[in-house]
Amino acid sequence: MTKQQDKATLIFMLIVAISGLALGLSDSVMSNYFRDAYDVDAFQRGLIEFPREMPGVISVLIVSGLAFLGNIRLAIIAHILSIIGIMVLGLASPPFTVMLIFLFINSLGMHMFFPIYDSMGMSLAKKGDFGTVMGRFNGLRTAFSMIAAIIVFFGFSRGFFSFTTPVITIFVISGVLFTVILLLLFIMGRHTQEAQAAKSRFVFNKAYTKFYILAFLFGARKQIMYVYGPWVLIELLDFRADRMALLMIAGSAIGIFFIPAVGRWIDRFGTGKIMIIEAAAFLVIYFGYGAISVGVTSGALFGITSFVALAVAVNLVDRMTIQFGMVRSVYMRSIAIVPEDVTPTLASGMAIDHIVSIVSAIFSGFLWWEFGPQYVFVFAGILALANMVVATRIRKDEAK
Repeated sequence: MTKQQDKATLIFMLIVAISGLALGLSDSVMSNYFRDAYDVDAFQRGLIEFPREMPGVISVLIVSGLAFLGNIRLAIIAHILSIIGIMVLGLASPPFTVMLIFLFINSLGMHMFFPIYDSMGMSLAKKGDFGTVMGRFNGLRTAFSMIAAIIVFFGFSRGFFSFTTPVITIFVISGVLFTVILLLLFIMGRHTQEAQAAKSRFVFNKAYTKFYILAFLFGARKQIMYVYGPWVLIELLDFRADRMALLMIAGSAIGIFFIPAVGRWIDRFGTGKIMIIEAAAFLVIYFGYGAISVGVTSGALFGITSFVALAVAVNLVDRMTIQFGMVRSVYMRSIAIVPEDVTPTLASGMAIDHIVSIVSAIFSGFLWWEFGPQYVFVFAGILALANMVVATRIRKDEAK
């Protein structure tokens, strides 16, 4: 590694750390924000995912169409959008419809950065070392997510933070941190020579079919994982922001050591085997959430204390299993025909996953509202089984 590359890696590590802190103070508390500030129900919570997840579709057009700018310039644009969105939510406390507009802007910035983040991280790794390097970066981000969760817990439990005040301080702090990342990206650009495509690249290649299928299945169950799992705790068990933060602290503390291990396992055992383990873990998680939902809504099973204990256990396993998500990016990098395909293909996969996730979120909200929360997790379990079938095929390909 040259001295310039060493500096670029150090700056990227700072970006990763501050990003974990900033997202932990904004994106991770959004469900509580929607409930406390706007008193939404489960069905409305599903509908909110349209403006929140639609940027994942639009971002593929932006990232692929502006690929000639390179990853760093695109990341700068992404963070400018994130800053605008979160600062308006923090400083203006807008009406519901206006909030959705700036939620969209903030989300567009975040979704533009997601595939760029993975691509930038893997560009700093050696071939065959992608999982290990991404595990280290994600472990670092998780450590700072834990710090964010500690801040959230003490901030809300002591009354320093609130979602019902004219200025939402926690969002303003997040906006300041995004601004620091913006400055670091400008500095990183001076120490990096990017090997990016010289023209716009929209990549849909038959060779990446299994990756697209994985993106489809992940998108279908993603909103259940991110939205309706926590919503069981928030809506059915009345977990407020401080109690959710305690779960985040515990999950992050485990993740600091667990996530780098996942990266090493990917390099050692292959992406297919890790995907099979991931799918099996989600089956257990969805069964747990379903059991809690049936028990609380029917009152037919054991007491509320036992449900809380089960919910905490399931949520912690859920947080660990989410970290297997890096396996899809590593899989894409391992099958890429040329390195320049990675960023636009990750963006294309994100577009697929977000189109499906919007439909899945609304459908899941309807299931919850019309039939009961347990049916959301039955639906998710079917998707996890399909994911296991695809992962098995990938494992066979790797064995050959």
